[in-house]
Formats: sequence, structure tokens, C-alpha cells
Amino acid sequence: MEKKLFGFVTKCKTENTINNENSYNLQGQEIINEQVLIYMMQKLISIFNPYMSIATKNNIINKIGKGQTEIIMPTTNHLLMKIQGKSNTNGNKKSAITIVDSGLCERESHVLAEKLDTLLKDENGDLQDPGLYIEDFKRDLIGGLAFIARSNHWITCATDVLGVKSLWYSTEDGFAVASEKKYLEMTGYYNIEKVDPRSTLSYDTEEGTLHIYSNYELKPYVEPATKQPDEIIEQLYRLLGESVSRCLPPSMIGILFSGGVDSTLVSMLCKKYSKQDICCYVTGLENEIQAPDVQHAQKIANKLELPLKVIEVSLEETEEILKKIVPLIETTSVPMVGVALPTYIAARAAKEDGINVLFTGSGADEMFGGYNRHKKATDLNNECLKDTINIHLEDTYRDGLIASELKLDLRSPFLNKHVAEYALGIPAALKLNENGNKMILRQVAERAGIPAEFALRNKKAAQYGSKFDRAIEKLAKRAGYKNKTDYLKNMEKNYKPKLGVLFSSGKDCHFAMYKMEEAGYPIKCLITVKSKNPDSYMFHTPNINMASLQSEAMGIPLIEQETAGEKEVELDDLKKAIEKAKKEYGIEGVVTGALYSTYQKERIEGICSELGMNVYSPLWHMDQEEEMHKLLEENFHFLFSSIAAYGLSSKWLGKEITKKEIDELVKLNDKIGLNVAGEGGEFESFVLDCPLYSKRIEIKKSTIIDIDEYTARLNIEDAILVQKDRTQRE
Repeated sequence: MEKKLFGFVTKCKTENTINNENSYNLQGQEIINEQVLIYMMQKLISIFNPYMSIATKNNIINKIGKGQTEIIMPTTNHLLMKIQGKSNTNGNKKSAITIVDSGLCERESHVLAEKLDTLLKDENGDLQDPGLYIEDFKRDLIGGLAFIARSNHWITCATDVLGVKSLWYSTEDGFAVASEKKYLEMTGYYNIEKVDPRSTLSYDTEEGTLHIYSNYELKPYVEPATKQPDEIIEQLYRLLGESVSRCLPPSMIGILFSGGVDSTLVSMLCKKYSKQDICCYVTGLENEIQAPDVQHAQKIANKLELPLKVIEVSLEETEEILKKIVPLIETTSVPMVGVALPTYIAARAAKEDGINVLFTGSGADEMFGGYNRHKKATDLNNECLKDTINIHLEDTYRDGLIASELKLDLRSPFLNKHVAEYALGIPAALKLNENGNKMILRQVAERAGIPAEFALRNKKAAQYGSKFDRAIEKLAKRAGYKNKTDYLKNMEKNYKPKLGVLFSSGKDCHFAMYKMEEAGYPIKCLITVKSKNPDSYMFHTPNINMASLQSEAMGIPLIEQETAGEKEVELDDLKKAIEKAKKEYGIEGVVTGALYSTYQKERIEGICSELGMNVYSPLWHMDQEEEMHKLLEENFHFLFSSIAAYGLSSKWLGKEITKKEIDELVKLNDKIGLNVAGEGGEFESFVLDCPLYSKRIEIKKSTIIDIDEYTARLNIEDAILVQKDRTQRE
């Protein structure tokens, strides 16, 4: 089975090979020791739900430690689960729930997870398909949520009924489900479908069959004809207030603000109900004449005393941002990209300000008749219903991709099931009439304290009000394209994020860098942490002083950071180094050479998550013997710089590794379980030459230091760069 967890592919066996009371089944697939599982849960919670209370964290962790249901509650992440063929649960009747993405507050998310857990528990051995009885849970699901649940031999997947949060799946060669379509594509799937928000998927891992249940429809609530407009306004105001309250985090709130009635109303409700500070964000193209959205947002914010941050970007910066977001949102649609630009720019600014939750006005136009096409509709409410149930196909998915990239949580009070069902039942005449569109919502805005001059103002669509559509047009012409679509299509093909490599001087970081460069990713710098602790769990220490020579051989700049090597504290020094690389070289992600070490990988992912960066581990779970042979095939020349394992001795140090040595390592693996690639710390390596080098390293002086029978180090005291011979260069 291959599983992509938080954006990184891992491989694990579907067979349950460990059977003892101290073992637990993570998501019904990967067997893991209790202590390791508890540690992983602690890290997942702290990384992906930074505003979860300590009490809630401990409650979840205690449940795991007692062998009860495992509940993972990250706020925003990437997840891919893949099951090939059939799997045997070996009588395991535990349920495991992953809240993939939640648009609700911590308390609401926790209550829903507990409810789902209770629903899936099987006290009587009844193994019926959970999809048959999950309808009640979906009916009670008010806000945005996506989940994957394991119960006995069933995997059940579903989202909220509006599709605010997304899941994608494929039934090629078994079953795979992911939070983003591109992760399935990257793993080699082509027949990919989106999980319908009004359906539930259940996959039987024993039979290898998929069951799809259409178990919920959005049902507009129609008030009695005697209901007065003022009463409808009051009820809608109450529902929106409740929706905002259910989404509020115990931390500062950001709001995507345009000066329109939707975002202004959301801002006023957040200001009213939140105990935390709020900040509104508006963006526009930098120009002699300010973008309309920026102008109006400043007027409204000043009048209503709303904290506002204005972000204006140049045409040149817009082009750089486009290179990133076009591949990110998985489309070259001009309107979609035009809306994505201000969303991304504002969200990025909020993240830089330390904000983790952003509110939006998404869904209001669909429910209240805010589009020009609604003026021509013969049945306005039917059109509004269609638009609302289809919003997940483009708009919320696009926004969700941006939020995931920036490690943010987007919350949309309008996209609450109670609000939607009530809004879709409001008489069409109260929405669209001779006075304008969204009239009932504008009256609710006045009820919230927004002056009529702002509540009744019509605004342009985001791509026009921000002038970013005009920016795309200018950039397309400047680049010689006939239209905006062709320009964006070319951008989608060419973009690769700038990366830094966590560099230790050994074979794995070199090979990982080689793989990423081969795939077209620009490597901007090397990042080395020089630890004073030779027994550091995080950092390679043998001959780390030679990293600068390797940097010179590749012509790639090196950032060095010293650390005392104190456990956990050394992570602060790593964070400083990555921050410096981000500032000096503009890196957007970090490459690691991790193969199996979750200890290092999870800590690196945690730091990068805090910095809004991705982690790339191209060697993750590569077969260790395969890696060693591939290194030789790709002309990597390396030696062992330290050994620390039974079966090895100082005789291994200082000589270049060949197929003969790899065969010896394989024999030791068969005999005593030694890791062939040294992933368990059995040995460290030093690279002398590889395809990345313009010159090779020649060691002039070195000393072998014996510590005991099975522990020794090679100390490289002097080395130089020399020209490669012709065969090496070729």
C-alpha cells in the first residue's frame, strides 16, 4: 500500500504482521508501537491544529494510550490513502478516524469526531457497511468537513453536503483517496473522480469492492407565505451569526475583504461575536490609479472601524505569483486564476502576520442571486440551488488548494447547511428586484450596522475590482501571447518551486537533491547544521566541516548554522537556518534525504509547516538495497565516514563503496538485520563525486579513530577539488 500523508508518499504493508497488546493500527493499515503512535499524534495535533487546547490534545492522546479509538484532527493537510487488492483485518474491530479538513472550531470538530466514532464502533460484531447508516451523521453535519474512517474491514469517506472540503478517489488497482486531485495524479492514477458531497463512499477491503450511497440532498426551507420580510431578515441575521460563532477560533482572525456586502457583513459579525482581534485584508494591482476594491475597502473600514491591511503588488510580482498559483489551483481558466490572485496574496499576508484562520464571504452570490446571469433566470431560486450545489466543483476547491498551500484554514459562514437551506428558500422577489441584486442580504447588512451607502453598493467581480485580470492581460501581451489563456497554459507547464536542500555531506541528501534537480526543480542553496553533539539524533556530524568544499564542487551556495546539539532545542537552530535560506534565496520548499526515519522527517515537516513551506522527500521508503545500487549506477562515489554497528569495523572506513561492499551489507542484513543504507545510524557516508559536481574531491589527509570494536570514525583533515577526467565528466 502507498499512502500519501501530508503531501509525502510513503509505503507500508497491508498485512498485519505484528500481533501484541502494545501494537496499534494507524488508520487500519500501518502497525505501529504505542509510544510511537502517541508521539505521532502529539506532533500531528501541534503542527496541524495550532489553536487546539492542551486539554483536548491530552484527551485524545490519553485515549490512544488506553487503546481506544484513534482520532487525528489536523486542521489543514494533504492526505492520500492507497489500498492495493484485498486486506485482512485479522479480527481488528477498532475504528480510526481522520478529520482531513475542518472548517469548524476546535470544539465542533471534536464533537463531530466523537459522534462519528460512536457511530462506527462495533460492540456486537456486526460488520455491515457503515455507508448504510451514516446518513444521520451527514444530516447533522452543518459546516465544512471531510473525513476518512476505518471500521473493521470498511473504509468510509465523505465530505460536508456543500462540498466546502474535498476528497478525490480512484478505483484503479484497488482503492485510493486523497484530499487533492494532483496527489493521485502524481502517484500514477488517471481515472480520478471527486467524492460527491451528497454521497458516501465505502470500500470493502476484504472483498475489494466500492459502494456509493447517495444519502443526502440539500433541501431549501420555505417559510410560510405569511412570513414578513422583516422576520426573514431577522432569522437570516440570526443564522449567519450562529454560523460565524461556530467557526470562531481562540486566536486572531483574518478576513478576506473586498469592500463588498458579503465580506463586510462577515467582518461585522466576526467583530461582534469574536473575543479575539480581527484584521481585514484587501489586495490590488499597484498602479497610479488605485484598484476599485482597495479604494472602497479603505472607505468602509475607516467608517466601520475595521482594522485593514492593504497589499498592493507590482506587475512583475504578479507574474511571479502566477507562476506559483497556476499549477497550484490545477486550472488555467482566466476567471479562476483572476480570483485566485487576490485570494492568495491576501492569505499569504495573513499567514505572515501569524494568522491561521481566514474568513471569507464565499457562497453569498450563489445563494442570493449575485451574478449577472441571475437577472435573466426564469426561476431564480432554482438557479441559485444549482449554483450552490455546484460551488464545490471550482470555487471552494480552488480556495481550499490555496489554504492548504499556505497552511491556513478558510472558513465560510455562508456555506453552512442551515444558512444555505434557509437562503435558498427565500422568495426570489426578496433577492432580485428593480432595486438591485442580493437585496435581502443587503438588508441584513444594514441590520448588522452597515450604513446603506455601503450595504447597497454594487461591486465588480474580484478579478476586476482588484485589477488582476488587467494584469494578466498586460503580462500575456508583453510575453507575446495572443490571449490570456495561452499565456496561463504555458505558465502551468513551466513552474517549479525554488528549493533548499538539508545538506549533511552524505549520500542520501546528495541523491535526493539529484532526484529533484533531475525532475526540473531549481536548487537555490544548501542548508547545513553543524552540531557540536556527535550523538545528535537530528544531524549528521562526521566531516560536516567539508560541506563547504562539496558546496564549491557543485557551485551551489551554502548556509551554515551551528548548534550545541541539545535534543529538541537544536530544532530552533534548524528553523533559523531555513528562515535564512527563505529570506536570502527565496526558497519555497526543503528537500530531505530521509528514507525511513520518521524522527527526523516529522520534525522537519513541523518546522516547515510553521514557515508555510513544503517538504520534499523523494527517497522516502525507497528500498535500501535499491538505493545503494542506484547510487553506483548514477556514478556516485562515496565512502563510509563512520561506523557504529555490530558486524562493521574500522576496515570499512576510508575506502570507496563498490558493489562488493553493498553485497556484504546485504548479507549482514540477512544475518543480523543491519540496515543496508545505514538508515538506523549503522554508518555515515561522505560523497567524493557525483553528477552534480563540476570537480571531484580528493582526500589528502585523514585519520581513523577507533572508539570500540564496532564503532569508529574517519576524520578528514585535508581535501582538495581536482578536475574530473573525461569519462567522469561524461
